[in-house]
Amino acid sequence: MAKDQGVKSPAAPRAKPPAKLAQKSAQSAKSAVSATAARAPEPVRPRPNLAQFAREVRAEARKITWTSWKETWITSVMVFIMVVVTATFFLVVDGSLSFIMQQLLKFAG
Repeated sequence: MAKDQGVKSPAAPRAKPPAKLAQKSAQSAKSAVSATAARAPEPVRPRPNLAQFAREVRAEARKITWTSWKETWITSVMVFIMVVVTATFFLVVDGSLSFIMQQLLKFAG
């Protein structure tokens, strides 16, 4: 049988906590009970009706600022440029790794 299985060692006697510590823990337990008992239930909010919801949606939609045609065009061109740069980068990395692997396989075979 393993050391830690089956046989329990006798428990060492526990030291008594100091009086101040015991008083603090009793006070904190009392305050925790009183804090949970003192909580009032949350008030139930009435559900907004459909007309109020529609008014709020329209008010939020008015706050939207749309980009201009020029900003949209510039952003689209920048995205296209980044796609080309990224594709070129991965093409070079893939070609380099492919060449290295072919050379290693030729050398090993």
